[in-house]
Amino acid sequence: MDLNRIFIKNACPTKIGGQAVMEGIMMQGTDRIATVIRNPHGGMRIRVTLRSKSGFWKKSPILRGVGAFISSMVTGCGILMYSAEVLESFEEEAPQEEEKDKLTLFLEKHFGEKAALTAMLYLSVVIALAFTVGVFIILPTFIINFCRNLTQNHLALNLMEGVLRILLFVGYVAVIAQMNEIRRVFQYHGAEHKTIHCYENGLELTPENAQTFETLHPRCGTSFMVFVMIISLLLFSLLGWPNLVMRIVSRLLLLPVIAGISYEVLQWAGRSDSAIVKALSLPGILLQKLTTRCPDKEQLEVAIVALKACIADDWNHEELIIADIADDGTVTRRADLEAAEREKR
Repeated sequence: MDLNRIFIKNACPTKIGGQAVMEGIMMQGTDRIATVIRNPHGGMRIRVTLRSKSGFWKKSPILRGVGAFISSMVTGCGILMYSAEVLESFEEEAPQEEEKDKLTLFLEKHFGEKAALTAMLYLSVVIALAFTVGVFIILPTFIINFCRNLTQNHLALNLMEGVLRILLFVGYVAVIAQMNEIRRVFQYHGAEHKTIHCYENGLELTPENAQTFETLHPRCGTSFMVFVMIISLLLFSLLGWPNLVMRIVSRLLLLPVIAGISYEVLQWAGRSDSAIVKALSLPGILLQKLTTRCPDKEQLEVAIVALKACIADDWNHEELIIADIADDGTVTRRADLEAAEREKR
């Protein structure tokens, strides 16, 4: 692995980031978020929305990392739900009324459809966060609690907990990477990175140019998760080894601090190609070998359309745009879908 092809010396780092979703990609620039989903029958569906205006927390070190983490969780779950809905609409030429579960019907009846959708979105975030905290924060410290018979050394116990946390995360990623659907998502993840590399190196955004770059990128969210685990290992080691309840409480309370520090380290890694940054980023880069796959031309085309929508002036003045893009590049606005989307917002 040549790190010089990942930390490219003459590149111009940007703040453009993204997320792979089901058969598509979300890209976000300074003021817009563009989500592009590949239609299996040909063409693409694109949705462009304006980002919320900057708040004071977005300029505050550490605090902006906490805000970015929460925002990415909410946005990410929302984008995943949207991509599933779009793919379902592609598969059903004559969509039928979807049978709704009792919870959704209850929320719609008492609070309205818009509030129900918002509630379901935040419920998805809470479930995802609870799973992450439960499996990768609480479970390791609970398991290592049984190792006190082996050693009373607090540093050793914290080290074992940190190593177990990393092994659980890597194992989880390795297992889901074997699923066909996830493998496709990881290909789009690779397409996202290749396209951003291409743009940051000043080349024309074409599938051929993008394909020449690595699927690994210093500012990837995968690297963020690795930074979280490494920094948590260091911080937790300073707390000794109190009883199980105190350890769980202290780890939960420190999560925002860890997220904030990890965000700052990740941003620094994205701006620098120094030897120190390369060494700190290496574990995350190695893990990206599991979370990215080499994309095909069609997947790169999706990433390029999404990135161009984030930087093109002609998408800049409307709050919401939904359109279909044909294989020949023809763009057709979907005014009826825009109106429905505005009613939900």
